[in-house]
Amino acid sequence: MTPLELIHQVAAEQDGMVTLAQAQAAGLSRDQIRQLWRSGRWTRLARGCFVPAGQPGGPAPTRARVRAAVASLGPGAFAVLDTALELHGIAGLRRSPTIHVSVPVDHPRPQRHSDPALTVHQLTTAAGDIVRVAGIPVTSVLRTVTDVILRQDRYPAVSVLDSALNRGVLTPDDLARAGALIRGRRGAVAARGYLREADGRAQSPLETRSRLRCVDGGVRPDTLQLEVRDGDGHLLGVGDLGWRAARLIAEADGVGPHSSPEALLADRRRQNRLVNAGWRVLRFTWADTLNPDYIPWTIRQALSTPH
Repeated sequence: MTPLELIHQVAAEQDGMVTLAQAQAAGLSRDQIRQLWRSGRWTRLARGCFVPAGQPGGPAPTRARVRAAVASLGPGAFAVLDTALELHGIAGLRRSPTIHVSVPVDHPRPQRHSDPALTVHQLTTAAGDIVRVAGIPVTSVLRTVTDVILRQDRYPAVSVLDSALNRGVLTPDDLARAGALIRGRRGAVAARGYLREADGRAQSPLETRSRLRCVDGGVRPDTLQLEVRDGDGHLLGVGDLGWRAARLIAEADGVGPHSSPEALLADRRRQNRLVNAGWRVLRFTWADTLNPDYIPWTIRQALSTPH
């Protein structure tokens, strides 16, 4: 196997990225690597980290950029905050190009780095706080979530907690531990309230935001993921938010899961079944959650209308 073939093999296992040390170990010299980069055949992601020619085209995937950022900051560096959240697959925050990496507190903080989107932190960690995701050092789910909710406002913070619970990477017992982990830290008072509002039945940040709008507007739903069945027990549909006594359901229609032709058809048929069974169905979008009054007003109107 030639050095370039070996390098491509290594890159394929690392989101398309190789380090300078790995390229040298495969048999290339520094001068050869520099020439590959300067000629445009290789792309540099960070200091000492490259995407070799022959890898999939287009912008480097987020995980490759994170991997490169962590590697470029040397031993002991690890992904944190929003970046760690994304690596763990937890939703709730707006996607950002910024990469958050921490270096050990006993190391000098780098003053200059080549990536303007890289933010370097120095977070104190305890045993068990650092795990690996696809080989990348990153704060654990519990540590990541606690760090994030201390820095976020209520809606994104509760969305993060709901997503982690819904995916099963965070448990109710973890929430109790989180309360102890945030004690005495800046933002802890507000974060304790976010922990109390978390509900893993929410299947998307849009559902979380819709629920919080209802709570704030005084029309808290009776339940989430309300199952509606016919007299024989057959499932007619599941509503995101439900008010049983009023036979009212509110659906949070996100762009992703509800926008394909098949999903639209399934939604329409499910709504028809629910309406024929005597339920009313309201539908809300992300834009609706940006107005604090619209969702609770619409729900209140429906609740006050005889059915």
